[in-house]
Amino acid sequence: MPKPKKSLPKLNISMKDFRKLFTLNIGTVMFGILFLYLLIIGVRYLTSSHIESYQVSSGPLSSNELYTGLVICEEEVVSADSSGYITYYAREGNKINANGIVFGLSTSQSSQGAQTLSSDDMARIKSQMSSFSNGFHPSNFNSTYSFKYELAGNILNYAGESSSSDDTDEEGTTSGSVLAAGQTLSRSPTDGIVLYSTDGYEDKTVEDLTAEDFDQNAYEKKDLKTGREVEAGDPVYTIITSETWDLLIPLSSKQAAQLMDTESIRVKFNSDGATQIGDFAIQEIDGNQYGRITFNKGLIRYASDRFLTIELVTNTQSGLKIPLSAITTKDFYIVPKEYAEVDENENYQGFTVLHTDSDGEESTSFLTPTVYASTDDYYYFEIGDGKENSSSDTLKEGDAIQSPDGSGRYVVGDTGVLEGVYCINQGYAVFRRIELIDQNDEYAIVRSNTSYGLSRYDHIAENADSVKESDIVY
Repeated sequence: MPKPKKSLPKLNISMKDFRKLFTLNIGTVMFGILFLYLLIIGVRYLTSSHIESYQVSSGPLSSNELYTGLVICEEEVVSADSSGYITYYAREGNKINANGIVFGLSTSQSSQGAQTLSSDDMARIKSQMSSFSNGFHPSNFNSTYSFKYELAGNILNYAGESSSSDDTDEEGTTSGSVLAAGQTLSRSPTDGIVLYSTDGYEDKTVEDLTAEDFDQNAYEKKDLKTGREVEAGDPVYTIITSETWDLLIPLSSKQAAQLMDTESIRVKFNSDGATQIGDFAIQEIDGNQYGRITFNKGLIRYASDRFLTIELVTNTQSGLKIPLSAITTKDFYIVPKEYAEVDENENYQGFTVLHTDSDGEESTSFLTPTVYASTDDYYYFEIGDGKENSSSDTLKEGDAIQSPDGSGRYVVGDTGVLEGVYCINQGYAVFRRIELIDQNDEYAIVRSNTSYGLSRYDHIAENADSVKESDIVY
């Protein structure tokens, strides 16, 4: 017996339900519009050419070259007059006056006893200690030891002043050594900077130098400070007797050619960042060319260094740095300056423009177009589109300008070219003019604070050929 067929369920759809099916929600509409907009933007982005941007920076065109220079100055090695155990009292690397105590010699290593000082001497000692304390910084702790030696030398100096009168010669001058507190104190023969080392360059002059003297790998410095007994004639210290000094740097043929006409030059010392100007000359040594820079101050900062790393500050032109590929040109109307109305301070005001109606009647109006740039002879103005509805402050080709005295006319039409770049800060390309200061193979330095020009951190099209003015930039 066949099974009975099941009947399909009835669909009860009313007209009300049917209308709900096709009714659009306002949120759905807004979402659909937004989705369609993003889809169009995405397609345009994927199918359009992209503009590489460059952020304008400031500074010199290139960094200065580094050199390692050899220091030559007037030096004298001082030896011990007698044997004994040495105690140092002058601070290394500091100036000392003539007859100042540098070191003392004694027959034993513990010859110093108690010293008696006057109230004036004590006041001077306290003043020195106070000055050192006020200027002390933990980062320069080594200066404590130098001050200790200096202070001990001053105490001995004050204690020995009464006995120094016994050590004068027939002319009444003080001798080089004084006996005080069981020590023979040695005084400096002249003003200068004290160093407790030698390196074999003390007797060299610029004229004596050879190419081997610039070999840092062969350089040796001998430390003269010692706790052992020294013999008569042993070198004890070196004193630099003049503030005038020379710094010699090796030069390539190209560098020598670039600096050939230089008479003075600014030098930056890498050890402390200080700069100084010195006299410059080219010196030939063993067939090689060297730059000789002569200074008359500042040696005390580098007295302990025979070789110094420096920069020659030759790249002094500074401004806004842009790639050469970003530079383009644009035409502008040019108008001779003698046709411009100026105020009593010779400041630009505008032009008197002549108009002729259909009946041949002439009238005038005063126009103040914006000056985009100026030279000694011309003003540069944006080129209008030539339409009647152009801005009233825009010059159009064929405009007749009357000279201030009414004797001459100039018809707008001649153009001049300005260099510039395309600024894309706002998402579209806008021409911004530039004034070149310097350039190399890749970059240019342009003047900052130029009217209608660039500012630091502006974004420009890196390649001017890839964009046109008013293009939308993605």
